[in-house]
Amino acid sequence: MDPDRVLEGLDPEQTEAARALRGPVCILAGAGTGKTRAITHRIAHAVSSGVVSEQQVLAVTFTARAAGEMRGRLRGLGAPRVQARTFHAAALRQLSFFWPQVIGGEKPTLIESKLQAVARAANSVGVQPDRTGLRDLASEIEWAKVTQVRPTDYEKTVAKTSRQAPMPPGEIARVFEAYEALCRERNLLDFESMLELTAGMINEYPAIAQRVRDQYRYFVVDEFQDVNPLQKLLLDAWLGDRDDLCVVGDPSQTIYSFAGATPGYLTGFAARYPHATVVRLVRDYRSTPQVVRVANHVIAQARGTTSAGHLTLQAQRPDGPDPMYQEYEDEPAEATGVARKISVLLENGTPAGEIAILVRTNSQSAAYEQALADEGVPFTVRGTKRFFERPEIKQAVHTLRGARHEAAGEAPEPLVHTVRQLLGQLGLTEQAPEGRQARERWESLAALAQLAEDMAAKPAPDGRAVTMADLVDELEVRMATEHAPGFEGVTLASLHSAKGLEWDAVFLVGLTEGMMPIIYAETDEQVEEERRLFYVGVTRAREHLAMSWSLARSPGGRKSRKPSRFLDGLRPASPSTSARRAERRKGGVARCRVCGNALGETAERKLGRCLDCPSSYDEALLERLRDWRRANAQEQKVPAYVVFTDATLQAIAEQEPTSVSQLSAVSGVGAVKLDRYGEAVLALVSGAEPADVMGDPAGDNGEEAADD
Repeated sequence: MDPDRVLEGLDPEQTEAARALRGPVCILAGAGTGKTRAITHRIAHAVSSGVVSEQQVLAVTFTARAAGEMRGRLRGLGAPRVQARTFHAAALRQLSFFWPQVIGGEKPTLIESKLQAVARAANSVGVQPDRTGLRDLASEIEWAKVTQVRPTDYEKTVAKTSRQAPMPPGEIARVFEAYEALCRERNLLDFESMLELTAGMINEYPAIAQRVRDQYRYFVVDEFQDVNPLQKLLLDAWLGDRDDLCVVGDPSQTIYSFAGATPGYLTGFAARYPHATVVRLVRDYRSTPQVVRVANHVIAQARGTTSAGHLTLQAQRPDGPDPMYQEYEDEPAEATGVARKISVLLENGTPAGEIAILVRTNSQSAAYEQALADEGVPFTVRGTKRFFERPEIKQAVHTLRGARHEAAGEAPEPLVHTVRQLLGQLGLTEQAPEGRQARERWESLAALAQLAEDMAAKPAPDGRAVTMADLVDELEVRMATEHAPGFEGVTLASLHSAKGLEWDAVFLVGLTEGMMPIIYAETDEQVEEERRLFYVGVTRAREHLAMSWSLARSPGGRKSRKPSRFLDGLRPASPSTSARRAERRKGGVARCRVCGNALGETAERKLGRCLDCPSSYDEALLERLRDWRRANAQEQKVPAYVVFTDATLQAIAEQEPTSVSQLSAVSGVGAVKLDRYGEAVLALVSGAEPADVMGDPAGDNGEEAADD
């Protein structure tokens, strides 16, 4: 391909990056700025210019999906033989090839999960964690290995770094040492040892180093802010004393420090290579200016090691809707409100697959799964199992079913006491445990206990106290709903699993202190990582961005929660009653007649209330209005919305105007429509039949549509 043609369509900064054909090169790429486009065009430009052959390029990224996308783009650019792989895939390929001549004998068995081996190692030293504790223990061993901490140094390192270990550090160190011994004895190889062995093989055997470095002369590493010390060790082995390296990343999207990643390699790149070319990509092609303003505000408040490298994004898209900020009374109300807002988006043409709800922890998903199911909105859960498919919840439901049968014919114990007692046997303690896996399990069980509390707080339909049988019946219904056949739907995902993805509409929910930032983010560094995680969530949105929080956990609960500090300077302050009145007198911002919050969406302004605020209307009246509108639209041969939109009809049904002046105050009823349809609508409100109240069909259709 013509080298100049490869550069067509790139913006000035992307072009600068693509023309920097020799390393070292550092591309600082903000969210939505086209980093993959820049690096693939840079590789293709180098190949077409004769700087390097396709087979000598190694492009490294962190997920198989990202590597596949990169290979696909390179094929389209005329460079199909470029190797684009993850660190692990590249290491496994090299280790497998050189194993016979370096070590010989039977190749080790690669284990994708440490759980079984860690369980045996723990048992051998007298440590017996439950399955959740076992997962936390395996994660901690992974952290130690990627950060190059040996078993003998683990306790000292934890104390020095103030790391929160999931169990006593001495026990972890003993299990860690036993695990390493077990792997050697049984010829097992985990992913971390695979990277370490590959790096060691290259560094210790000059002949192998020569072959590897002859093969790969041109390196590109994506998401460089997520590199950990072990991956950096392997990268340095590949490079040797060369510097033909291009790294790409964004320090503001560093969200895996807990797993050993460090942005220091990215932020310190220019110091290590003083002659490096540094290019900044700041033109955001993903999000509207309104979303970009939020993102820039959030990251501008950052402090610490990554703050110096943050990029101020420049929006390239046309204006879009303003971000929405919504406060709710409690979590169920928040979930219901979000589901209703999503219904409106779907009605207005946004595909379900282009909408996402992002939560901080997986335990939050249950309320949203239920609210979406209740609203009839299709959804999929990404990055984790659905609530009722999680092992701890399956076990809990099985236990509660058994308790229902055991309690038959006996005087029932208070429901909440019984449920908490039973879930306590499965790990629901008064305080959340240490360890990410253990905490997630605990939070799932706590959500189940909260459901029991919510049900017990109000009597059954027949007036009696809610029993275990009622709770189990409710769980059965919810499980049946969740197990419906899969389909394309709204994405429900954690913020971590959303990285690298994007949607037209994003709902960031549960934005309270203790959840965002999470309660166990205690140090300044941990809080800043939470800020970056929030920033990642914001920058997933292309057009619609909604942020919400609730004051209480459950209906009737104490309203003691505070909005996240990350919303400071973004969310509008709640106006006083006198300010609201003054605003109305001035004809200012439209506000909900129920809660007083500002109304942002067109549909909300037409209704005169927030979409999720309670309303009461005569359903029969609304149906009569719809029948009447349908008949008028058919007679005039125009779409139904040209007569009146759904929101306007619902507002009329809610407000039930009895005079021309009251009807004219309804949003969507302008002078033209008032003159044409006013008499008919008022007759319908008074109870007349649709056939008797057809509106005047005369007039210009374009004028009608504009008036709405």
